Amino acid sequence: MRKDKEKVLDEVWTDDRVKSFLQVRSYDEVEEDFHMLLKAYQSMRAEDFEKFVGYFTAEGRSVNSRNPEGQTVLGIVREHRRSGEYAEILIRAGAE
Repeated sequence: MRKDKEKVLDEVWTDDRVKSFLQVRSYDEVEEDFHMLLKAYQSMRAEDFEKFVGYFTAEGRSVNSRNPEGQTVLGIVREHRRSGEYAEILIRAGAE
C-alpha cells in the first residue's frame, strides 16, 4: 500500500502564504483571533510564525484572545515541550 500523502519538510512559506492565514475563519463559537493564531501556530515553523504574528498584530488583532474554555494560544503553546520559541514570539507580541 502506498501513502496518500507524504510528509513535507522544510516547505517554503512565502509572505503571501503566511499572510493567507489572516483569512482563516472560525467555524464555531471560537473567537476568530484565537482560531487564526492557533492555526498559524499549528502550521508554521517558528520563523514563519513570527512573521505571521507581526502581520496579525499590525491588523489590530489580539494575541490574548481566548477559546470557550478560557485558554489563550500562549497557554496552549506552553503545554508543548518543544514550543519555547513560539512562546517567546507571542510574549514579545504582548501575550500574557
